[in-house]
Amino acid sequence: MKFYFFAKRVLTIVLKIKGYRVQGLENLPAQGPVIIACNHISMWDPVIVGCTLPRQVFFMAKEELFQIKLLGKVFKQLGAFPVKRGQGDIRAIRKSLIVLKKGNILGIFPEGTRSKSGDIQEAMAGIALIMEKSKAPILPIKVYGSKGLLKQKRGNIGIVIGKPIFAHEMSLPEGIENRRLWLANEIMNLVNQM
Repeated sequence: MKFYFFAKRVLTIVLKIKGYRVQGLENLPAQGPVIIACNHISMWDPVIVGCTLPRQVFFMAKEELFQIKLLGKVFKQLGAFPVKRGQGDIRAIRKSLIVLKKGNILGIFPEGTRSKSGDIQEAMAGIALIMEKSKAPILPIKVYGSKGLLKQKRGNIGIVIGKPIFAHEMSLPEGIENRRLWLANEIMNLVNQM
């Protein structure tokens, strides 16, 4: 945890130099479990989210990143944990629920991969499963300007934090076959509209 906050201090300096903007920070609950649902356009996205929020974020990250020895160790020191993409990874789901049960913030990129175009992609249903099992609210976050962050003009980078969403507040339209997939995509639609 000490390493997380040290890295956060250093990387926040970079973001401040780039003039990043924050909107909606008051929407983050001061305590208790929260699931971050964020768009994904750059490797900088978790850095921006982690540096913006005053509480530690435990990110779910693709398993392949942990197979690179040094990078894997750094990610673990930052509190991140691996997920096998494209399949129901029970171990990652269990780890997510443990993070939330301890009252922490879980960071998820529901699209499962970075968007090359910057447009919101189809979401994966895992976020809805975790939301239902944990009863934790979803905090929608939209990051912008992170692609090519170091080349971006000052002030073109930022983050918008929406109001918390609870599963029971989302009404399912009739005729929907896959409730969780619909919920996941509805969450990302909300992120897209921010």
